[in-house]
Amino acid sequence: MGINDRDYVRRSGPSFLGSFVERGTICKWLIGVNVVVFVVQLLTRTGPANDPFTDALQLDVNKVFHGEVWRLFTHAFLHDTRESFPTHILFNMLFLWWFGTDVEDLYGPREFLAFYLSSAVVAAVVFCVAHLAGLGGGLGYGASGAVLGVIVLCACHYPTRTIRLMFLIPVPLWILVLAYVGMDAYTFLSQQETTTAVAAHLGGAAFGFAYYKLNWRISPTIDRLWPNIDLWRRRAVRPRLRVYREEPEPVRAAVSADPEEDRIKAEMDAVLEKISRVGRENLSADDLEVLQRASEILRRRRP
Repeated sequence: MGINDRDYVRRSGPSFLGSFVERGTICKWLIGVNVVVFVVQLLTRTGPANDPFTDALQLDVNKVFHGEVWRLFTHAFLHDTRESFPTHILFNMLFLWWFGTDVEDLYGPREFLAFYLSSAVVAAVVFCVAHLAGLGGGLGYGASGAVLGVIVLCACHYPTRTIRLMFLIPVPLWILVLAYVGMDAYTFLSQQETTTAVAAHLGGAAFGFAYYKLNWRISPTIDRLWPNIDLWRRRAVRPRLRVYREEPEPVRAAVSADPEEDRIKAEMDAVLEKISRVGRENLSADDLEVLQRASEILRRRRP
């Protein structure tokens, strides 16, 4: 596909409000689901020791090892309802929106959703392993592990982006993430008493970093598995009178031999998309750096 065929070349940029509406589709759905689940938690909680909805979905290590594996996934949509002010869900959802929209722009809605859910499961698995090793409690819930995976992935792409700590102090994103992960690691290794699931945080952060460094992609794996699952389902419901036909081979996407070049191209597409929405004059220093790196790669490839 030529550059003139890309969406960011053919269409004119929308208004600021239109840009907000179009971006972060999966982020908005995830935030909506978390809020709905939080409301259900509040409505079903009848006391400090009687919270049946949360009890059925939270990460309980003993119950996971007795077959209730759905808890590895469902815990990421629960939050603390005992707070006088809902800071647990508020900050998780704010961070998901602030950093998740950029990651979703880079990888697309489908891959971003697969990454987010995988981060939640990996965070839960690390939490369970840590508990078995005697390093942490056996109960936990919250989106923090998955959200931290998103933040780390965003920091890998935009390490020099400036974040205002406490809305005042400018700090590069990579320093902020390194400090946060470092504090969690210190708490975890020193076995300090804490109500925070630091093992899950570290699991999500490690997954986000490995995903970037190893250039993993999750949705293509699902695509390769799904034709076999769908074929099994159709065979299960097929009538006794069978018509045999040759099944088409699944189309496999071409894989580039240069993961770094693939990553730069994805970032460049996101920046060009942003130019079409808000104009080049509104690009950040990180965006300009992405364009510079892409330009250097193109120059090196010229004969």
